[in-house]
Amino acid sequence: MANEQSIYGESAGGVNVLPASRNAGNFRLINRSYGNIMVRIGGHYFPKKTLLLVISEGVLIFCSLLVATGLRFMKAAVIQDYLSDPRNWLRFLLVATICQLTLYYNDLYDLGTIRNRDALLVRSLRAVGIMLLVLSVTYYLVPPARLERGIVGLMSPLTIVLIVGWRLGFEASKGFTGAFERVLILGTGAQGIGLTREILRRPELQYQVVGFLDEKGENIGKSLVNPGIIGGVSQLEEVIETQHVDRVVISLGERRGVMPIRQLAALKLQGLPIEEAASVYERITGRIMLEQLRPSWLILSEGFRKSRFLLATKRMTDIAVSLLLIALSLPLMLGTALAIWIESGSPVLFRQERVGRGGRTFQILKFRSMKQGSEKGAPQWTADRDPRITRVGNFIRKFRLDELPQLFNILRGQMSLVGPRPEVPYFCELLEREIPYFNQRHSVRPGLTGWAQVKYQYGASLEEAKVKFEFDLFYIKNLSVLLDLAIIFETAKVVLLGRGAK
Repeated sequence: MANEQSIYGESAGGVNVLPASRNAGNFRLINRSYGNIMVRIGGHYFPKKTLLLVISEGVLIFCSLLVATGLRFMKAAVIQDYLSDPRNWLRFLLVATICQLTLYYNDLYDLGTIRNRDALLVRSLRAVGIMLLVLSVTYYLVPPARLERGIVGLMSPLTIVLIVGWRLGFEASKGFTGAFERVLILGTGAQGIGLTREILRRPELQYQVVGFLDEKGENIGKSLVNPGIIGGVSQLEEVIETQHVDRVVISLGERRGVMPIRQLAALKLQGLPIEEAASVYERITGRIMLEQLRPSWLILSEGFRKSRFLLATKRMTDIAVSLLLIALSLPLMLGTALAIWIESGSPVLFRQERVGRGGRTFQILKFRSMKQGSEKGAPQWTADRDPRITRVGNFIRKFRLDELPQLFNILRGQMSLVGPRPEVPYFCELLEREIPYFNQRHSVRPGLTGWAQVKYQYGASLEEAKVKFEFDLFYIKNLSVLLDLAIIFETAKVVLLGRGAK
């Protein structure tokens, strides 16, 4: 018990807490049910709404294929004979998979898109058009995979109608996903305020912050974000009852003598979810907030596991995929090298010292995208419209072609496919002084792509570098094969759409 008290700031001699607003034993949460509105898959959290959309739209696409089959043949005997062939079901599966991938790459599983009806229709039309193009190429290269042309032609408009109609109904009806989850912030610490701002930016997650409880109960009515302070910590049970709170989030600036341990324990035993602000923030943003991060949370939270099996699987995947990508991209790399040589001569490769796993340095390989001599002097972050970047450099940086030579760094074991981007020693020394725990990013191999790269813009300042590290720390904490696969899928979208490059 003494260990538990020391974590929350109480003295070993006894728990010093504010008195309960009522007898904790008499307080009961009646006729209440609780459940997370997000689901964890491979260390990454997804809204249940997104998972429901993916599953339901897979069913809708299959339904449109069945309806199109019926409209194409019109005779029950012919339809039955066609559907009795297992190969046709595999062809249906191929079409449905390609269709959902094109929906994903058009951001149609970004819940914010549903709210914009014009964007929903345009993106749906574009996704189905891309699906038809991909199917045409696939059928040309693999004729046995071909589905009857009339079925695909009828299925396409049916899919658009079903998906747009379903999504509009999905957004309009509260019955699909339930009511908003009402959240109470216990304390007025910076983490709770930051969490509230993130919740307000994401109305699709269906969290609603009912207010804050002040540590001393002296600032009731004061506005912090929106809403403000609605009571004191000593009024915890009363506020939970009157505001119909579904979740309590702890964000106390100072816990010694303030943390209502007895009330929180009673509420927890009755089934009310009670969490640290850092945990909720991590779940909804995919990053770990460094501001006022408590070492106790970092030590006791789940994650940061690196089993031998996981690391061996990651290394074998790195070798196999990098060899495949080198073989497939070799003509592209030769073309890129030729374009650089024609514009600005040799060398076409840029070598620079970077910090890798365990703090060891290595020479990273990239196609040169800047004018010769630009690397002289102290290193500096790339700015928007940086005059050092050549015309060819602008193009290859936009589509990440300048990164292709790093596949050889991966083969050498200096890098991985997925991980934090390697920094130059100069910036590492600067950032280690300014950002807590920054050197922890060297506990894994740096990556060709990473969680920070697909979730955030290019970091070109100390503040942006801090935000990127918060994403990197999330990745290190939740390292898994499934998270790596999610990052690779998202990277393909970033590269194809040319997002976030400088």
